[in-house]
Amino acid sequence: MSALAPHQAPSVSVVKQPSEHVDVLVVGLADGTRGPVPVGLPDAWSKAYSKQFGDLATLALDLGGSSTENTVTVLPRLDGTRLLAVGLGNPEVTPQVVRAAAGAAVRRAASLVKDTAVTVAISLDLADPELVQAATEGALLGGYTFDKVSSEPGAPGVRAVEIVVSASTGAVQDAVTRGQHVAGGVTLARDWINAPANLLYPETFAAEARAAVSHLRSVQVEVLDEKELTKQGYGGILAVGGGSSRAPRLTRLEYKPRGAKRTLALVGKGITFDSGGLDIKPADGMYTMKCDMSGAAAVIAAVKVIAELQLPVHVIGYASMAENMPSGSAYRPSDVLTMFGGTTVENVNTDAEGRLVMADALARASQDAPDLLVDVATLTGACMIALGLRTAGVMASDHETAETVLDAAEAAGEEFWQLPIPQHLRKSLDSKVADLKSGGPRYGGALTAAAFLQRFVGGSIPWAHLDIAGPAFNDDEPYGHVSTGGTGAAVSTLVALAASLGR
Repeated sequence: MSALAPHQAPSVSVVKQPSEHVDVLVVGLADGTRGPVPVGLPDAWSKAYSKQFGDLATLALDLGGSSTENTVTVLPRLDGTRLLAVGLGNPEVTPQVVRAAAGAAVRRAASLVKDTAVTVAISLDLADPELVQAATEGALLGGYTFDKVSSEPGAPGVRAVEIVVSASTGAVQDAVTRGQHVAGGVTLARDWINAPANLLYPETFAAEARAAVSHLRSVQVEVLDEKELTKQGYGGILAVGGGSSRAPRLTRLEYKPRGAKRTLALVGKGITFDSGGLDIKPADGMYTMKCDMSGAAAVIAAVKVIAELQLPVHVIGYASMAENMPSGSAYRPSDVLTMFGGTTVENVNTDAEGRLVMADALARASQDAPDLLVDVATLTGACMIALGLRTAGVMASDHETAETVLDAAEAAGEEFWQLPIPQHLRKSLDSKVADLKSGGPRYGGALTAAAFLQRFVGGSIPWAHLDIAGPAFNDDEPYGHVSTGGTGAAVSTLVALAASLGR
């Protein structure tokens, strides 16, 4: 990983008025009874701008702008400072609206100046700490860029962000700090997801995980290599990783603060590259498969953020890391694998590898007897077909557990939708040669995968499965605060979930 430089986040400060160093000032445009109205334009700026250019809202409309959410309009400079107006829609804005608006505006601001880093002020008439945190997250995530592997320096980007707030209270400062930590976790996951697979593979990924939390004495890290995986019987991880010259790893991170009354276990899929194995993928479907470790990236990053925020909940994260490659030592369709804990599985397809590495980790995590067990994986194309590319699926042991996760996702501003695990699909996993098969019928693939995973969740442990195959990697243009490439999906939701359990 020495060839890769992590994203350098801009500094963030809370100010009552934009400083004289600001290159770009971002204000809002919201729906009004008689048309769009400006939001957050400081009084002094309003008077000066009106004198020189006329009404800001009218000018924005004349330039093709609108109050539609995330629409960014570039306005004329005032005393050397560029103005951007970002659409907010309804004046009663939500954290998600603010997060996306700040992200879209900061990304546009960074594109206006090519040869130097910029300072951006976000002035959206913010006072509520929840909105301030959302603005902080949006600005930092919207300004994210992945520095390509190159001998040349990357683009300057955003140097500093100022959040304009009328009164800088302790609650507001705390909100900015929380936003910085959450955004830092998301961008860390993005960096790993975007890393090429020849640089990020199981051994180096495990090393990256250890390094990411090395400054946190409250987090303990354990990494099992192929010898220890064999000794302890992790048949799924070993089978999937057996076709690669780069051996698999299982990384365990534990954060246990004093006084924690509840335990949250997290399991992430960490396939650093997925060729499909012997059931090899077509070339077009293989190119982006460096992102198949997004679930593990989310889990590791979330544990880091939870520990940094000192949330009062015991959290254990497992990242199953393997590279799925075809070779003479690769596992085969029809092989019978003995998983961690002794359950045997008849393998149906080597491109359904994620559920195998996840099953081992779920069985191990169940031994920790958590109050809640959540797994995160880019698991099925079927979930993408069902929910599209921006919505993740939630399948759970019970409706209450699903609602707990959905509430956390809403608080984090991420889109999830609950899907069922029908009983008849559970029966389709019956095998004639093993305890169960790894796959079932063609239809309902996301649901069948969840049914398989649930077989490895111990006893009556509340459990939720998050299939992030759609939103984990954005192969299109960026939108709101979401970048192109790795998105860091589920990091924010996992942090919000831990926060809810710690209350």
